[in-house]
This record gives sequence, structure tokens and C-alpha cells, in this order.
Amino acid sequence: MIDLRNKKRIVIKLGTSTLAHKTGKLNIRRMTNLTRVLADLQNAGHEMILVSSGAVGLGVGKLNLKERPKDTPTKQAAAAVGQCELMHIYDEMFSRYSITVAQILLTKTIISTPDRVNNVRNAIDSLTAMGVIPIVNENDTVAIDELELEIGENDSLSAVVASIAGAEALIILSDIDGLYSEDPHQNEDAEIISVVEKIDEHIEKIAGGAGSKLGSGGMATKINAAKIATAAGVDMIIMNGRNPEDLYKLFDGEEIGTYFPAVK
Repeated sequence: MIDLRNKKRIVIKLGTSTLAHKTGKLNIRRMTNLTRVLADLQNAGHEMILVSSGAVGLGVGKLNLKERPKDTPTKQAAAAVGQCELMHIYDEMFSRYSITVAQILLTKTIISTPDRVNNVRNAIDSLTAMGVIPIVNENDTVAIDELELEIGENDSLSAVVASIAGAEALIILSDIDGLYSEDPHQNEDAEIISVVEKIDEHIEKIAGGAGSKLGSGGMATKINAAKIATAAGVDMIIMNGRNPEDLYKLFDGEEIGTYFPAVK
């Protein structure tokens, strides 16, 4: 299993399922525990970088919309309002531990332009050197490809960020314990695959890639993120985010979730 104790720069991807209840409202207890654990890991000498979902969902709540909007302009409006709310929450929660946060919003154009990629990398380097935790999201207000993210989605975005930042590890916090040998919703005997040395057709199929009815989103996007991260020399772990304290176990070398070692 991966040993994170000596890895300095680490990207953590937080999905909406980790940040919010099924009602769409913020999971305050989990967020409180999560920011405390991440602050402690930062204090231990790690450079933490967050890639956070949740802007559109928080915007929906802030605007008192009855449901998540289906048209792009309203989604953009919800994202614009929700991003302010999201950063306010992070700023307030991390400030309890004397940690400053910063917002970085990316678009596909930015990460496709070498000069701009260097600017992003330099900004991350400067922020982490000052002990600041960068919080990254796609700029949903101007990324208008159906607002399903021009980059792809936040799993892939987190892998791109890890690559740009020169991170040593990427941890994706999900609502599932890891990659299973089969769909655990259909087969209760399905087992977690603890290590994936190579992403082949079999791995993609059980994750919901081509040839599977599990088709889009979910684990399939995480496997795509693993391809991006490991090819860039970044180790990646998928684990359940319901108990933030489990991050301590992971950093102590316990076997948790599914580990994708970087391509050597």
C-alpha cells in the first residue's frame, strides 16, 4: 500500500456526495471534521491542495430554487452564487485552525495553454510556500459545455491539477469504498480491489466504461482520472469520504480504498 508520510504535496478531491447530505444541504458535521483533519495534515508538513465540487448545489440552495436547473444560463447563475458560498464556508472553517485558503478557478483554455499552465503552477507554488491551501474548481460560470465541465468533470480536473502542481499523490474522496470487482449494488459478494497496477479493458469495464451498462459518471470518471494522474507520475487513491478520520489511517499506511500506483 502507498505510504503518504513522506509525500509532501497532495491533492484531495472532494465530491458533492462528501460535502452534502442527500437533501443537497451542506453536511456540516462532515465538513467540520474534514477541515479539521486537513488542517492537521497541513500542520504536519504536507502541502494540501483541494479540488472541490459543490458550487452549483450550494447556489441552488442559496437561490431557493426547487431543483437543480436544467438550462445552462441558470446553472451558470447558480454556480456564480454557490462559488461565493463555498469559499465563504471553507474560509470560515479553516480559519478556526489559523489556515488561510485561496481560490483558483480554471477553464479548459487555461490548462491547454502552456504559458497559462505555468502561471497556475507558479501561483500554487507561491501559495503553498506561504502555508495557504489552494481550493480549485472549474470556472462553471464561463465553462458552458452543458456545464458538465469543459475539462470533463471534477475527477479528471483533480488529476489535471495534480499533474500541473507536481503533486506526489491524489486522493479522491467518494461515496464508495473503492473499485469493486463487480457492481456491489448488484452482487453483495463483490470485493474491493486494493491495488490496480494497470488500467486495462477489464478494469474499465467493471468501472462502468465501454461495454457496461454503468456507462457514464461515477467510477468510470475516477478511472479516467487515474489514467491522467498515474501517467503524470502521481499516485492515486479512491476511498470513501464519509469518515474524514480515515485519512489519518491512510497517512499511517493502513490499506484503505483502491490504490493506483504511478507509472514508473
